Amino acid sequence: MSEGPTYGFDTLQIHAGARPDPATGARQTPIYQTTGYVFRDADHAAALFNLQEVGYIYSRLTNPTIAVLQERIATLEGGVGAVCCSSGHAAQIMALFPLMGPGKNVVASTRLYGGTVTQFSQTIKRFGWSAKFVDFDDLDAVKEAIDDDTRAVFCEAIANPGGYITDLDAISAISDDAGLPLIVDNTSATPYLCRPIEHGATLVVHSTTKYLTGNGTVTGGAIVDSGRFDWSASDKFPSLSAPEPAYHGLKFHETFGPLAFTFHGIAIGLRDLGMTMNPQAAHYTLMGIETLSLRMQRHVENAEKIAKWLEGDERVDYVTYAGLESSPYHDRVARICPKGAGGLFTVAIKGGYDACVKLVNSLEIFSHVANLGDTRSLIIHSASTTHRQLSEDQQRAAGAAPEVVRISIGIEDADDLIADLDQALTKATA
Repeated sequence: MSEGPTYGFDTLQIHAGARPDPATGARQTPIYQTTGYVFRDADHAAALFNLQEVGYIYSRLTNPTIAVLQERIATLEGGVGAVCCSSGHAAQIMALFPLMGPGKNVVASTRLYGGTVTQFSQTIKRFGWSAKFVDFDDLDAVKEAIDDDTRAVFCEAIANPGGYITDLDAISAISDDAGLPLIVDNTSATPYLCRPIEHGATLVVHSTTKYLTGNGTVTGGAIVDSGRFDWSASDKFPSLSAPEPAYHGLKFHETFGPLAFTFHGIAIGLRDLGMTMNPQAAHYTLMGIETLSLRMQRHVENAEKIAKWLEGDERVDYVTYAGLESSPYHDRVARICPKGAGGLFTVAIKGGYDACVKLVNSLEIFSHVANLGDTRSLIIHSASTTHRQLSEDQQRAAGAAPEVVRISIGIEDADDLIADLDQALTKATA
């Protein structure tokens, strides 16, 4: 189909990137479970390897099933292209890979998923990169953290675990003034609730494992390219602006223009890092995206009802859901996430760490799972699991204090979920 502004989100989430299979007429996108593709002749093969022609070479780089998913996610996010990979963590490394170098840094929000904090504070040091963690509500601190070696600014649209909403407009203004790309993790919001590119993001990353797939079956990641950043405006991004030795001096930005980052992500990133998504995972994710808007509407509806109930319960200290009028970030919902504040938030239980553990162990409908964005309601005690490697100060900064549990509200009957929480809170705080 021909995508464009005449099509709404509900139509695009089903049709974008997909066409009936030309060989069989199959309506659903087939799973192209193959490693290689037959070239027409030697000249065709040479043109593909020289990036003179777009096509399929080897499934570490390109695959027809994954290509449909890439186009669909890019379309829903309002980007020019996307690269899918093996996980959300792979997407973060692939997003930084063309930008960073030894001695360079990324300025990152303190309110990030614990695994991202660990990846940025520990693992990327092995590449010679570093991260500066800043409270993104302190705009002056963000500006001050940027120096001559900064190559990107990174945040989450709706932060995991606390449901904090980042003021993307304010942060993108700072990154623009500094001539730096803004990378936004949109996993918790999805493009149905938030489109970061419309708020100035250069790149959008996803763990497609979560809401995009929505059924807890496969892992995956995606990097969406806005196509709006001028990679040649300075000498800070030589991977995209300078001659590439592996392609006989080709300059990605000069050659591919708005699609420079996307082509680099495939031709260099997937080629050399090998963080490839498998076609069956792409198939499951495509099927999940077909119902994304319907699921997100229910996630939000349930989360609003349950968060209000929890906030009024005397066994609860506080709830962090931005959809509550009491939230200090409530005013950002209409501007950044106009269709709702998502289905993720944290709850502080009176009784602290021990009460949280008892709560998790007493639930019957909620599943104790290190995941979010499933159709099923999920819960986890972040301080003892996903954020365990962090200090208590880091845990609190990330919204994962010891007395807090993270709840991912599913699409079940909200009254059933409230009843389950009620009986578990009774046991946890007895």
